[in-house]
Amino acid sequence: MYGKAFAPEYQGALTTLSVNSSLTDVLAVGTEQLRAAQRAGQHGEAARSGLAVAEAHRRLGQVADADRAWKASYRAARAAGDTAAMAWALWSGGTLARQRGAFPLARRLLELAAELGERGGDVVVRGYSLAGLAETGRIQGDYEAVRRLHEQLLAEARRRGEARHTVWALEGIAQIHRQTGSYDTAYALFEEAAGIAGRADDRRGHAWALRGLADVVSVRDGDTERALALLSQAEKECRAMNLSSALAYNHKMRGNVLYRAGRYAGARELYARALAEFTAMSEPRGRALARLGLVKSLARLGRDRSATAAELTELAGELDRLGLRHAREMVARAEEELGVRAEVVR
Repeated sequence: MYGKAFAPEYQGALTTLSVNSSLTDVLAVGTEQLRAAQRAGQHGEAARSGLAVAEAHRRLGQVADADRAWKASYRAARAAGDTAAMAWALWSGGTLARQRGAFPLARRLLELAAELGERGGDVVVRGYSLAGLAETGRIQGDYEAVRRLHEQLLAEARRRGEARHTVWALEGIAQIHRQTGSYDTAYALFEEAAGIAGRADDRRGHAWALRGLADVVSVRDGDTERALALLSQAEKECRAMNLSSALAYNHKMRGNVLYRAGRYAGARELYARALAEFTAMSEPRGRALARLGLVKSLARLGRDRSATAAELTELAGELDRLGLRHAREMVARAEEELGVRAEVVR
């Protein structure tokens, strides 16, 4: 039913790149092709090579470089009169905005990308842009608002036999079920995603699916060792492709697994590691989640209650400003769990 996974963001002279290509290799080849296109005055090729450069920078956590690259790609696409390439550049910019926690900007850019994708007749960029909108809402905790869109996109991806997008949609729906307590359904969806990703040789999708399975195995079954083994397997795939963000989320999840098992010292070390990684790549959502785990671990290890309450107050205010409603609810649960009461800073 599904063929090999492919990376539609690798376009023009870069279509030979694999979905599993190391991001450092993508950046090197993309930069070389971009410069050649610029020298030749080939705006369309510059736009498409620039897209790969932008995405490599983004996934490596190089935020400022990614921001410059997607904007340059958009300008080149506009100069070439290439509506679909403009849409892809906006998709990259919207995805970066979400990664940086700028959710209103992410929505605007992704909505524009979907509109231009439809106008330019590129169903793939339209689908990816709508998927970006769905993921933005899911990250913010708007589960009911985006569940239907996730399911619509899953149906479209299945119909086209597009493995990578099917895996993404399955993982998104699985996350919603996991966060709302439907662990068996979440596990089944993550398991299906892992199977499709494995057969399609989509290592990125496979790594994220393994992370999801580890989470459910830990929270539902209390099987710490199996969860850690799944995360170790996922980490190998992240390292092979230099997936900085996915690796940081892997370390944060490893902290979650250890915390649930009462291994607070180990959890503290992993949360601190993930916090440093997220800070280095300017990813506020990951940073906030890692910081929350670190606060909880330190409290379990005997930290002063007033210091814990004060930091939770600060963190709650940060999450409110970011608009991360689900994560804000996690702070409230942490207050209850740890027996402290923090006043929300608004």
